[in-house]
Amino acid sequence: MANYSIFALARNALQRHQRWPQAWRSPQPRPSYDAVIVGGGGHGLATAYYLAKVHGMRDIAVLEKGWIGGGNTGRNTTIVRSNYLYPESAAIYDHALKLWEGLSQELNFNVMFSPRGVINLAHDPGEERELRRRIYANQLAGVDAEWVGPSQLAELCPILNLDQNIRYPVVGGTLQRRAGVARHDAVAWGYARGADSLGVDIIQNCEVTGFDIQDGRIEGVKTSLGDIRTAKVGVVAAGHSSVLAAMAGIRLPLDSHPLQALVSEPVKPVMPTVIMSNKVHAYMSQSDKGELVIGAGIDPYNSYAQRGSMPVIEETIRAVVELFPITSRLKMMRQWAGIVDICPDASPIISATPVDGLYFNCGWGTGGFKATPGSGHLFAHTLAKGEAHPINAPFALERFYSGALVAEHGAAAVAH
Repeated sequence: MANYSIFALARNALQRHQRWPQAWRSPQPRPSYDAVIVGGGGHGLATAYYLAKVHGMRDIAVLEKGWIGGGNTGRNTTIVRSNYLYPESAAIYDHALKLWEGLSQELNFNVMFSPRGVINLAHDPGEERELRRRIYANQLAGVDAEWVGPSQLAELCPILNLDQNIRYPVVGGTLQRRAGVARHDAVAWGYARGADSLGVDIIQNCEVTGFDIQDGRIEGVKTSLGDIRTAKVGVVAAGHSSVLAAMAGIRLPLDSHPLQALVSEPVKPVMPTVIMSNKVHAYMSQSDKGELVIGAGIDPYNSYAQRGSMPVIEETIRAVVELFPITSRLKMMRQWAGIVDICPDASPIISATPVDGLYFNCGWGTGGFKATPGSGHLFAHTLAKGEAHPINAPFALERFYSGALVAEHGAAAVAH
């Protein structure tokens, strides 16, 4: 059997995998659907999956202007955690983390979730007070969190520089042991395959160019492949949500920024956990291929460019080399940027809109990937029931004129 498998792999490789079955269908759009999801990233595909699986809605289309997972889903650093400060945020991110923990079994597809722990460093007494405050808030909300001192940090991550004479010496940090990383492509592929198996049409290279709105109600979407009639539309378009909202005459409180990341050449395992530092605006983990995955905060300007800028990368590398001196001679293999939508309170929007039947899921800023399963699960409920789930109710558009903001800048300050 082993030899047969080797020969089968070799045969398929020589045939350039042309006879391998597709993981999901590539249908042409039909004239109408019960619901349309705009955006074929992780959140959009998860929404379609849970609409079909949990709520029994099978007449659904997912419209993606490019290819599945080609947007922010494939342009992030794959960190998963739920240690946010406010109870509303802790609830929504921990809902997602609980789904992450069983997602490979749920989808029968290995999303490579690795709960290796996430550490947020403190570099001075003031930062330590803020992080300890977050620990206590997490514990009150039922989210695992603990304080680790320098000696524990040395055990958890031996390559971390704990010299007290560096520019920003490390005084300790928070640890969420259930947190970790997952494989971004696998999440999109798993949800796409799962949704397709339930009858969802996944339509790639189909750009939404407008909405058909009659008497304040959604009647359909206009696309590059023709018009589609539907009574429910869920928009999950990451960095371009405000552009799509404008097509419907809605102005969302969003700013779009590039968020940069890079990977080193592959090395043997040296980074057993994830380390993040708000003070120096850098974080690092290691992929299963051996690459060190490095990220920073957002670029300070508004842009839809996915190339990023070298000054941000230079400052990030400067910080990483100080925190992890063994990285100083590594080569950078590639660098990229994703476009993130950021709300004034650094929390997402999962909400109905003034247009009846039109819903938006956006504004995740730098925390979108970690929320993927929870976001899709809750947004599916909101679309199917026409009302918010209790967990995502605090993230409605109404908060921007009621004043009930969920200000998470501290917990989201260093991206992901």
